[in-house]
Order: sequence, then structure tokens, then C-alpha cells
Amino acid sequence: MMKQDSIRDKLTGEFGEDVVKESVEYGGQIAVTVDKDHVVQVATFLKNDTELAFDYLSFVGGVDRLPRQPRFEMVYQLYSTTRKHRFRFKALLEEPESGQASIDSVFPVWPTADWHERETAEMFGITFNNHPDPRKLLLPDGWNVHPLRKDFPLEGTEDTPDLP
Repeated sequence: MMKQDSIRDKLTGEFGEDVVKESVEYGGQIAVTVDKDHVVQVATFLKNDTELAFDYLSFVGGVDRLPRQPRFEMVYQLYSTTRKHRFRFKALLEEPESGQASIDSVFPVWPTADWHERETAEMFGITFNNHPDPRKLLLPDGWNVHPLRKDFPLEGTEDTPDLP
């Protein structure tokens, strides 16, 4: 089993400090933050490198960091079924004034990202570029709200009508 800091060092060696921004250790795991524009390249490397072999994406989810900026964080939790180790990486997303935050989909690398990314898009309003099926999973089609955002009112909005 490869040590967490060795994985971080390998990523930094491959992509440099312009892509591998920072790392934080908590509870014996290291979470590495990478540049959002390189998420697919980092994911591909983590999967295809024979020493790392992260062949299973177990979780993708969003975090609303409001009032901090950048506002959103995407979290990717990986597992190697052959090497029996785990790893987490993140990407920070700005929410532009003119539209929704966006990031490239990792679906081409790990198809298990499908529903995770669709749920995150629906709940947080984050767009996943190049996702093959961006349909909603949980909310009715007429609802144009993002209920897991920190600024979503607890009492709902006019766009969240009562269900029959």
C-alpha cells in the first residue's frame, strides 16, 4: 500500500505546483487540491499509473463554501481495488457573476461519476462540461433551484411549489 504523501509527491512530480496547489492531512488521509482546469488529466494519471492504479471512483460531491471564495469545492474519493489504497483530491470552483460554476466531467475516466455528477449539478448548480447525460435525477424538471447551496432559503422559494 502506497503512503498518502508519496501519492501527493508523485502527483506534484508529474504535474508541478501550478496544478497541484496544496495538500491537507486530516485523520491519516491527505486531500490534494488541484487546478480545476486539469481535473481530467489528473484523474487519468491517477487511474492509469500502474503504481497508483485508482480504478474505482467511489464518490464525487460538491461543497458550498459560502462565504469563502472560491465558493465551491469538488471532492473526488478514489480507491484502488488492486493496490488497496485510497486517495482524495479536490478542485476549487469560482462562481462567475454571469453564470454557473463549471468543471470538466471525469465520466470518461470513471463511468461511476455519472450519477454523482448529475446529483451535484442538480443540488449545487455546477455544470459538468462534456457529461454524456445531464438530465436531472432527484428534482422535478420545473424546479430551477439548487437546494444544497448555503444561501437556499429553508422555507423554499416560489420555484419550489408544493408537490401533490
